[in-house]
Amino acid sequence: MNSPATPALTTPVETSRALRVSGAEALVRSLLAEGVDTLFGYPGGAIMPVYDALHGFRDQLRHVLVRHEQGAIHAAQGYARASGRTGVCLATSGPGAANLVTGIADAQIDSTPVVCITGQVHSALLGSDAFQEIDILNVTAPLTKWNVQVTRAEDLPAAVARAFYLARTGRPGPVLIDLTKDAQVALLDFRYEPCTRVRAYVPRPRVSEASLEAAARLLDEAQRPLVVVGQGVVLSGAEAELLALAERTGAPVASTLLGLGALPTDHPQWVGMVGMHGRYGANVKTNECDLLLAIGMRFDDRVTGDLSRYAKQAKVIHVELDAAEIGKNVLPTVALHGDAKDVLAALLPRLGARRRDAWLAEFRACDAIEHEKVVQRDLYPEGPQLRMGEVVRVLAEKTHGEAIVVTDVGQHQMFAARYSSFIRPRSCVTSGGLGTMGFALPAAIGAKLARPERTVVAVIGDGGFQMTTQELGTAVQAGAAVKLVILDNCFLGMVRQWQELFFDSRYSETAMQNPDFCKLAEAYGVPALRVEARGDLGAAVDAMLASPGPFLLHVVVEREANVFPMVPAAASVSEVRLEA
Repeated sequence: MNSPATPALTTPVETSRALRVSGAEALVRSLLAEGVDTLFGYPGGAIMPVYDALHGFRDQLRHVLVRHEQGAIHAAQGYARASGRTGVCLATSGPGAANLVTGIADAQIDSTPVVCITGQVHSALLGSDAFQEIDILNVTAPLTKWNVQVTRAEDLPAAVARAFYLARTGRPGPVLIDLTKDAQVALLDFRYEPCTRVRAYVPRPRVSEASLEAAARLLDEAQRPLVVVGQGVVLSGAEAELLALAERTGAPVASTLLGLGALPTDHPQWVGMVGMHGRYGANVKTNECDLLLAIGMRFDDRVTGDLSRYAKQAKVIHVELDAAEIGKNVLPTVALHGDAKDVLAALLPRLGARRRDAWLAEFRACDAIEHEKVVQRDLYPEGPQLRMGEVVRVLAEKTHGEAIVVTDVGQHQMFAARYSSFIRPRSCVTSGGLGTMGFALPAAIGAKLARPERTVVAVIGDGGFQMTTQELGTAVQAGAAVKLVILDNCFLGMVRQWQELFFDSRYSETAMQNPDFCKLAEAYGVPALRVEARGDLGAAVDAMLASPGPFLLHVVVEREANVFPMVPAAASVSEVRLEA
């Protein structure tokens, strides 16, 4: 496991007395002391001493050799998102470190705890433009929660301890440790002490009693409250408290994309996802509620649409751990600054029990309209061609809502978010804030290695898949039994949809000439099936799920289908469109 909540020694690493070891070995022993069991990486010259040290710990640390460093960090993200532990990735200096940058940015905006370890040239060569040197600290300074360059071996254990503490506590995020080559080979007296505090850093602030009392009064007095939950609920492990709050207040509960699964999607008070491609009722009623309780979400533009017309009629309670997010986009009536689990646990005893059946019925009336205009067509189309929505429906039915669903970015992502069943927490793994194409395949590998007992299905578009196709080799070599479903419309589908709706159907450079994905998979040793006919879909999904190893299902879908509902850019959420 990687970085449990309380660091534990799960290996015979000696920490009570000093051991004389190299910096590289000290790094490995420090990782073991943090409970790490899996690393994703790619070797190179500047990180080679670490890889040499890893050779002696192969029975305690699993290293997964990716095919590109971007695959390493996305796999580490998938590991973290599926497990709740800290993902770890390794890369060499220069281009190796630079190839992590996209994933670091993705982890930062999506609050994913990842420790990135990069090699660096000898400290005497720093600043000389040496072979494969890059100033990775300045490159990643805006993208990390903390980064540090270690030039002395004796500083390495403390840097690792601080990195893991900062990555996993408070609002989680990526950190980076850059190790010069001389720090890796020099000797030190190794002793490891986990980090338990950092000066002036308060990872779990104590929410004020006055704010709790004010929030409770607003909730009790509200006639039409709407609860919107984000990933903060999942990150804090507050699912039980959220369920109790929902049932105590009787309020409808919606979620952001990354908040999916915080409340089971089969719960009677679940009213869908909000935002650009969220549910019709959840969006419209945002601008009709009298109280908006936002928990662990940051009011990003894909959720709010035009901020000047977002929930202006409502009082707002914002539960948020990161103080920088409070009031940044939406000014709350009451701010509850704290960890979602702590805040909800403290709020619950102050709330009276209520039923709000009439208010919930208004959401169901909206659902009926959406079902007639959108959902029926998506899930049970009458035309001859398969549609993305029906493929997702079949996957959800066949996995009984128990799978971890990993997606790339685009139309397929929105169909998967809308029509998958998320019954268990940490079942939705996707790139939210950065929208990184190429995320899904390596992230699915990381998720499967973190949770081998669960089915992991990656839903991927033909465009995103071709950005990290090479990680099929990683899945095979690592024995990661991921199930890959490529929804192939021979387009960069989401861009094409915008070109159709807002650029008079001028499809500029969005049509794709794709390879034979099945032959490509088989070249890596991955069994594959191609499906074009509706009658073949169910059996093909059964074959994929029954396969003991990785499997690729290439599904040819309608080329120019669109995903609705849709809130156009700069529109109000109440202007959500159900058709073009």
